[in-house]
Amino acid sequence: MAQLDTLDLIVLAVLLAGTVAYFTKGTYWGIPKDPYAVAYSSANGAKAGKTRNILEKMDESEKNCVVFYGSQTGTAEDYASRLSKEGSQRFGLKTMVADLEDYDYENFDTFPNDKLAVFVLATYGEGEPTDNAVDFYEFVIKEDVSFSNGGGVDEKPLQNLKFVAFGLGNNTYEHYNSMVRRVNDALVKLGASRIGTAGEGDDGAGTMEEDFLAWKEPMWTELSEKMGLEEREAVYEPVFSITERDDLDANADEVYLGEPNKHHLEGSQKGPYNSHNPYIAPIAESREVFTVKDRNCLHMEIDIKGSNLTYQTGDHIAVWPTNAGVEVDRMINVLGLSEKRHCVISVKGLDPTAKVPFPTPTTYDAAIRYHMEICGAASRQFVSSLAPFAPNEQTKAEMTRLGNDKDYFSDKVSSQYLNIAQVLEKVDSVNKWSNIPFSIMIEGIHKIQPRYYSISSSSLVQKDKISITAVVETIRVPGSENIVKGVTTNYLLALKQKQHGDPNPDPHGLTYAITGPRNKYNGCHVPVHVRHSNFKLPSDPSKPIIMIGPGSGVAPFRGFIQERAAQAEAGEKVGQTILFYGCRKSSEDFLYKEEWEHYKQALGSSFTLITAFSREQREKVYVQQRLQENAALVNQLLEKEKGNFYVCGDASNMARAVSDVLGKIVSDQRGVSIEKGEEIVKMMRSSNQYQEDVWS
Repeated sequence: MAQLDTLDLIVLAVLLAGTVAYFTKGTYWGIPKDPYAVAYSSANGAKAGKTRNILEKMDESEKNCVVFYGSQTGTAEDYASRLSKEGSQRFGLKTMVADLEDYDYENFDTFPNDKLAVFVLATYGEGEPTDNAVDFYEFVIKEDVSFSNGGGVDEKPLQNLKFVAFGLGNNTYEHYNSMVRRVNDALVKLGASRIGTAGEGDDGAGTMEEDFLAWKEPMWTELSEKMGLEEREAVYEPVFSITERDDLDANADEVYLGEPNKHHLEGSQKGPYNSHNPYIAPIAESREVFTVKDRNCLHMEIDIKGSNLTYQTGDHIAVWPTNAGVEVDRMINVLGLSEKRHCVISVKGLDPTAKVPFPTPTTYDAAIRYHMEICGAASRQFVSSLAPFAPNEQTKAEMTRLGNDKDYFSDKVSSQYLNIAQVLEKVDSVNKWSNIPFSIMIEGIHKIQPRYYSISSSSLVQKDKISITAVVETIRVPGSENIVKGVTTNYLLALKQKQHGDPNPDPHGLTYAITGPRNKYNGCHVPVHVRHSNFKLPSDPSKPIIMIGPGSGVAPFRGFIQERAAQAEAGEKVGQTILFYGCRKSSEDFLYKEEWEHYKQALGSSFTLITAFSREQREKVYVQQRLQENAALVNQLLEKEKGNFYVCGDASNMARAVSDVLGKIVSDQRGVSIEKGEEIVKMMRSSNQYQEDVWS
């Protein structure tokens, strides 16, 4: 027999290895990639190894419908997921959900006419796109937009594109649902065909969910006719598989216990810090700024030194919240998971396009505590989807009624502001809802979102510390035992109590895991990132500014005035700086009362504070009335000296009233009609002379 030489042995070894690899598919050495290992860079759209060609992705995964979302708080993403599931389960569409920032748009002109694109678009702030939709929006509305085949607007390059659109907006803002309106107009102008009406949900009227439900049914009817779809009985098909890992202990190094990505899991923070990757920041200082016992307003100083985080005066800081222990316990108990709360689970998408919303392996407790928006209001559609998993027929009938009867649901659930665990408790408090698959809870409860606060400090004065001013929310629902407690503000209050020596803080009866996963937030730390804003001081400090900021709406103006005081002390010429501030009583909730005196000394006659204490006299007085009383001064600074006008605070009442009063001031002072006055105010907005940082 011939002797094998070295080369023969090498060749045989390679062939053997290749054969084993083929038949085992790499089972023995294949390491599944952790998608959260590079999550910190995903905000830049640089997801290694993933195609940015949506049509290529659809072909690879055999999809004929993509549901894009532009979301800031998670609601639009939730609606996109719901439409995707419904399209698949009720109508047999092969659907996928897509984040707009993950794909390019130049090849939309090659979209096949047998495929469908759905756009679920939230409008953010004053008619702006959400952070993840900025590039798409700017591309599609360009006058000189150009696609892969070179076609411009005149060539109708999107004539093969069929699309569906739904917008999320707030009627208290001037540019109500402008994103979906502008994108719809742009797509139609480019030749695309919309199916159904462009739906609009109104958060300002509190009808977002019902607007969505009312819109989608006729949309599905028209879509079925246009695309030849047949409705079938919807049966729950899980998007994710949940595997309980007996081979892993909760304390194992590879198990995520609330860490947002792999760097945090390994204990090594790494920037850039953004909406995918928070910085665990020390709280340098915290104090109470109200002087009454039954209400709280916090001032906090967040230390960002050495993090490479930067901010500009007027920006926002995002705080990543943790759910309160009582709500975590409620959810775990109602689902019958008490004995399994620290059981390790792996969550995987059953479809290649399914995106697991948090890193795994993790535990039931960690997923619920750190990643799921369990305190959000329950939706009627989600309640309906849980009916088949009820513990008995009586309970199933009640869940079905709640899901089908709009008025009944409003009376029993939405008017009480109940979260989904509270609904399940209320419907059946005796039996556990252990038949509910955890996968449907992940699908139906969207990912917990950071909360944004106007920064109340000047980057010129304190570049390494960010100030937060936050009123702690605790709202008793009329006619109900339920008390709605702010998720993030109560979490911050617990941190403040801890910093001031309370070993077991429990604000308003709530407890939090304030030391974080594996005690990584110990020593009073909080996860944060910075979001840049267009709410800015004029570049010329000699330009006058008028600020309207009642209550915690004064936050950014503290930063503005702090900056102008520093500029004045440095010898710069500072223009008239007028602050209209309102609260209930000067003795109870007058924020930064002593500080205004300090700034007055630095700014002298250029600073004027005009107050409205609503409950210090028989007739309530608000900032908009003080504005009217100073009509001549306000008009002079705006018309003659081209000053800037700023509003921060409640959008639904105060901001709208201020806008109306300003229109009247312009009309009266300039001798024009009220319609012309309102038109001038609109022009001020469009030119950024009038700026708002408001919330509903």
